[in-house]
Amino acid sequence: MADISRVLFLRHLRGTPTAYIRHQRGTAVAHEGVGLVFWYRPRTAVISEVPVDDRELPVVFHARTADFADVAVQSTVTFRIADPALAASRLDFGIDPELGSWREDPLARLAEMITETAQQYAADQLVRMPLTDALVDGVAAVRQRVGQGLGGDARLAQTGIALVGVRVVAIRPVPEVEKALGTPTREKIQTEADRATYSRRALAVEQERRIGENELQSKIELARRGEQLVVQEGANEQRRMTEQAAAARISATAQAERAETAARAEAERVRLEAAARADAVRLVGAAEADAEAARVGALAGMDTATLVALAVRDLADHLPDIGALTITPDVLTEAFARFARPGLTAAVPAGGER
Repeated sequence: MADISRVLFLRHLRGTPTAYIRHQRGTAVAHEGVGLVFWYRPRTAVISEVPVDDRELPVVFHARTADFADVAVQSTVTFRIADPALAASRLDFGIDPELGSWREDPLARLAEMITETAQQYAADQLVRMPLTDALVDGVAAVRQRVGQGLGGDARLAQTGIALVGVRVVAIRPVPEVEKALGTPTREKIQTEADRATYSRRALAVEQERRIGENELQSKIELARRGEQLVVQEGANEQRRMTEQAAAARISATAQAERAETAARAEAERVRLEAAARADAVRLVGAAEADAEAARVGALAGMDTATLVALAVRDLADHLPDIGALTITPDVLTEAFARFARPGLTAAVPAGGER
């Protein structure tokens, strides 16, 4: 809106770059244009302000198709006032010279006119199309028809309105019809989902079967390898026992040979020792015999007194130590009889005296 300020009995107006200002004093036009700045007297001024920027107008309306189905059309019309002087002469864009606000609402009247015109052209297009075609191809067809209609509409042209563009957002049936139309699609999607679910389940079952077969094959392979392991361990144990028995036989044979050798050596040693002892005994006996023979030979030429003295000496050698010894004739006689008699008999010649 224009910016109006007061200075005594005068008013100062400062327009905007997107607003067309027309200032009249009586029938004469004092100021006219965009972005004006001027002074005026409110008692004699008639001022109109027409926006010349592009404006978006949402247009929502209902229409019927060829098969009497109710549809809602959502669209947006972009327009601008190309001839503001003509629009100011057809619609009341006058503003209060004191406040700067519109006396009426010209944009609402303009929007109503454009909405009704667009609805007329859209309804004229949809009434020739069945519901399914309207839902599939209706957006482009309605956009083209409304654009052509508004662009060539005489009333809008006479008001100074220029069409910038038309956008049709959607064409939708009532909720019940929309739900009914979507049922086949939903059922198809559900069928595809069920088929995918069944396929996934079947694939899962197949995978489980394959996994079970793989596990069974693994168990069979493990059992077969376990059997091979047992057979191999038995063969290894048999080989080990055979080797141990052979080693034991070899060890026993070696021990037997060593024992036999030791026995032979021990027998030979015993034999040699026995032979040595026999030789020693034989030599000792021979020596003793020789000594006895020599002794006997030595005693053969001795007299009786000498023999008695020798016998007493031998007896003394065989008696224990004694402190005192009393020899009586009886003891001496008995001693001679026990010890010296054999020798004396051998020493005394036959026919001699004792």
